[in-house]
Amino acid sequence: MRRLGPGALVALAIIAAWVVIAATGSWLAPHGSGEVVDLDAFNPASRAFPLGTDYLGRDVLSRVLNAARYTVGIAFVAAAMAMVTGTLFGLAAATGTWLDIILSRIFDTILAIPTLMFGLVVVASLGPSIPVLIGTLAVVYTPGAFRTARALAMNVAALDFVTVARARGERLPHIVVREILPNVVVPLAADFGVRFVLVVLLLSGLSFLGVGVQPPEADLGSLVRENVAGLGFGSLAVLFPALAIASLTVSVNLLIDSVSAKRR
Repeated sequence: MRRLGPGALVALAIIAAWVVIAATGSWLAPHGSGEVVDLDAFNPASRAFPLGTDYLGRDVLSRVLNAARYTVGIAFVAAAMAMVTGTLFGLAAATGTWLDIILSRIFDTILAIPTLMFGLVVVASLGPSIPVLIGTLAVVYTPGAFRTARALAMNVAALDFVTVARARGERLPHIVVREILPNVVVPLAADFGVRFVLVVLLLSGLSFLGVGVQPPEADLGSLVRENVAGLGFGSLAVLFPALAIASLTVSVNLLIDSVSAKRR
């Protein structure tokens, strides 16, 4: 913490704030997520409604507080699933056996499909439920996690201490867990941050196209889509959710860059 620069500390504070909002937003919201509180649409900010109202006269602040849990929660779970699955397969493939060839071909095939197109086809076919969104997002970004983990593991596997472990008769699970994995944890943690940002952006894109979290609930991308008509009025109902997505993703990127630079 002491070695982080001012920019990284600000980014960390913003990330922490969004995590707190995602965890407690539904209790902090002054109104229900779908409650109509004003007869006029796209009202400006006021004392009663700090972020104004949306296209149906609902409190934007309450909508954002409730939407944050979906954006942060879905993105975190999907990114974690992608990282765990990709890392396990990547470490297994780093042994250089026939498993490496099979897994590499499977994940290369998935990588060849554009992420947004893949997400649209799967979610539209199975229905835009939260489990389907999480599973789809995890599948989309598992190949990238696999390739990162495999490359890192293969670099470490070529080092002398791994050769010594093999020479003294250590089994493969011991070499992977005790020799390789501890030396790739930090780069994988940084890669998890990148995956998280990518999942947030893809989830927001799917929601903007109408196949994300469904009404009456919404994530931040859904708030942008449903209030896009207020853009011409400069309404906070569309501007603030977009700024929220930007602040979260940019902060995670800044923190990752800062930590990586300090390690170098």
